[in-house]
Amino acid sequence: MEELSYPELYKRLRASFGHLGWWPGETRDEIVIGAILTQQTSWKNVERAIDGLRSEGLVDLKRISATNVKVIERAIRPSGFYRQKARRLKGIATYLCRNYGTLDRLFRKDAIALRKELLSLNGIGKETADSIILYAAEKPIFVIDAYTRRIMSRAYGTDPEIDYDALQAMITSGIRKNLGLYKDFHAQFVELGKANCRTRPICAGCPISEYCRYFAHAIGTRQEA
Repeated sequence: MEELSYPELYKRLRASFGHLGWWPGETRDEIVIGAILTQQTSWKNVERAIDGLRSEGLVDLKRISATNVKVIERAIRPSGFYRQKARRLKGIATYLCRNYGTLDRLFRKDAIALRKELLSLNGIGKETADSIILYAAEKPIFVIDAYTRRIMSRAYGTDPEIDYDALQAMITSGIRKNLGLYKDFHAQFVELGKANCRTRPICAGCPISEYCRYFAHAIGTRQEA
């Protein structure tokens, strides 16, 4: 079976889904907040939590840092694990405000130094750090999420438990380094994961089914039966 190159994969996904405006967020603060809140939950729940923060005037890291954690908990309750996330959000906001004052100062760092510092903060893992770097700091680093892992495993046969950095390097080695491309390619993975490559996949209508190892195996199994 012919294997799609990563540029061709992107081309086919974009032809199917169009250019996608992702990550949602009106300000850098909101993007950072959303990246923290989206851990272990759906974006729909994050939107509800951000609405809760907005109603309290808290879509702002300085205000979050100065707000009682109980108020934050109440506002972000729809996000799930809201007590843990409220503590993390307040802690991260407090650190950033005390040490940098504004995100502009933090984001002057290069991507490598910025990633290292973000990963040193409690509650920020690699996916969250890279989401902040790509969408808030607007520096080209490719985000790996659950959709990306699932699609790469099914379509290309990668190990579902592959190391985050290894999968990131695998993808970026085959595409040009470009901020807009990284943003939209990640968005395409998300859209394919929601539309077709779900936990229970919907292969009918999938734009890459003819190149997918999972689909080829499923077809072969049905034919043998």
